[in-house]
Amino acid sequence: MPHFDLIALNCRYSHSCLALFYVRQELERNVPGARVHLLQFTINDPYYPTLLRLAGSSADVLFFSVYIWNARYVKRLVRDLARIRPARPLVLGGPQAEVLEGLSPSCTVVRGEIEGAGGQFFHDLAAISLRPMYQGEGGRPFPSPYRDDDFALELRNRYVYYESSRGCPFRCSYCLSSVQSGVRHKELALVEEELARILPFAPRIIKFVDRTFNDNPERALAIWRYLAAQPQPTKYHFEIAPDRFIEEMFVFLAALPPGRFQFEIGIQSTNPETLAAINRRMDAAAAMENVRRLAGMGTVHLHVDLILGLPRETRESFRRSLNHVFALGAHHIQMGLLKVLPTTPLSREVDAFGLLHCEQPPFEVLATRWLAQPELGELHALGECVEAFHNNNYFPTLWRYLRRIGEEPFSFFHGLLSVCRQHGFFELSATQELLARMLCELAGDRSDRELLLELMRYDWLSCGHRFLPLFLEARPLAEVRAELRHSLPPSLDGWYNVRERSEFLKRGVFLELSGQAAEVIELSRAGRTVTACFLLEENAGTGRRVRVAALDLPHGTGEE
Repeated sequence: MPHFDLIALNCRYSHSCLALFYVRQELERNVPGARVHLLQFTINDPYYPTLLRLAGSSADVLFFSVYIWNARYVKRLVRDLARIRPARPLVLGGPQAEVLEGLSPSCTVVRGEIEGAGGQFFHDLAAISLRPMYQGEGGRPFPSPYRDDDFALELRNRYVYYESSRGCPFRCSYCLSSVQSGVRHKELALVEEELARILPFAPRIIKFVDRTFNDNPERALAIWRYLAAQPQPTKYHFEIAPDRFIEEMFVFLAALPPGRFQFEIGIQSTNPETLAAINRRMDAAAAMENVRRLAGMGTVHLHVDLILGLPRETRESFRRSLNHVFALGAHHIQMGLLKVLPTTPLSREVDAFGLLHCEQPPFEVLATRWLAQPELGELHALGECVEAFHNNNYFPTLWRYLRRIGEEPFSFFHGLLSVCRQHGFFELSATQELLARMLCELAGDRSDRELLLELMRYDWLSCGHRFLPLFLEARPLAEVRAELRHSLPPSLDGWYNVRERSEFLKRGVFLELSGQAAEVIELSRAGRTVTACFLLEENAGTGRRVRVAALDLPHGTGEE
């Protein structure tokens, strides 16, 4: 009986490759008796040992899943494997398999869906006599491919990907989904049945790979309600269209335990001309208001995407897009580069839009008719600055303050980029201490410098640190604790009694805050100086922060 090795080259160890499980399912169904093994590597693994392992495999055929992030690695492997064993077939599938078509006489490319590959492909595969190309038809059922033992083996300590629908209601010209038509939804009963087989294994996170999970809001809400009722601590990730919400969704999400759901939301641009140029249909006003409302709830982790280098996007229009998105209060803002993918409608308009892009995957844009290469490079560097400083949950109080005072985020991050370049930041390890140092440098001679430093001290200690770096320290924390030993009452209702007082002082980290800082942080509304107590307990919420008590003596306590 034939032996097949299915090979994934993931971006990270924690990732898994859903496609391989689907391929395994179809091979076992259509090639009875076949021995199928899954091998998962990463694109960061040393190349030569990976090559040797695959070259030494006893499999009759090697299968590869190819997408933009691993295409170059796979291309190199395929070329060298074909040199070592030219007679062994290599089967390539996935969204970027066509890019490698004709790479070697031993290569076979399967386009489209494996469920629709057809009897001829599996007949030829069983005979180990394959043609250069097969076309998989769409429209077939796609049942979940997981088996119970996968969760102890292939999926142990990895993300679990799940697909409740295929296709996308949008036809964005830069996306591979634009070449397909329509959305196919699994019946709700089947979705619940498949999830019921996965959830007892308590995966850390299940990522729904549906291109637009909430294209049918009522269906999406029904699945959310099912998941929320399950006892497992699993988190769930969804790709969401921001303008497709109904009021019942907001009511449900507002009552959700914080951090259980994660939403990835594609805004892409707020420039109407750009959205029209890429055929992106979206109610921009509704989208922005819905994201703002979700952020205000504090129960769902929000990841918002912008794409840099889209047609008709100028420096000023991208500046407005960043300003608009920052104002919404999302936890993560990604400024990704446009990828000009072969076979997409956009790839046929490169001349019309003056798109210059890299020749090799992932085909990043280099310049457009509206952004020369130096301008686009500058905006990309600014995006790297946003990624480093904003997206790590180190300084949320600082960002809330900037939104509150109406500071323009583009100008703020542009100034921060200048400071970073002066200090060689992008050649250094981006530790929290280095990030804080750069922000202190940026504070410079700002009129609100002292307030910014207070907010950064608060954010630093909220992350669980028991010390302040010297460049942030205004008064030694040990002095504040020593003073409290004399001033705290014998007991403090809700926090400690007489016997627990010493342990409370020992456990907590204490920071004096001005009335202005306390008001910004919302630890006090009276404008009085308070002492913030940072307790070694994780606070409930979408970010990993410690619990904070505000000791507003002798007027009682507050808590964030």
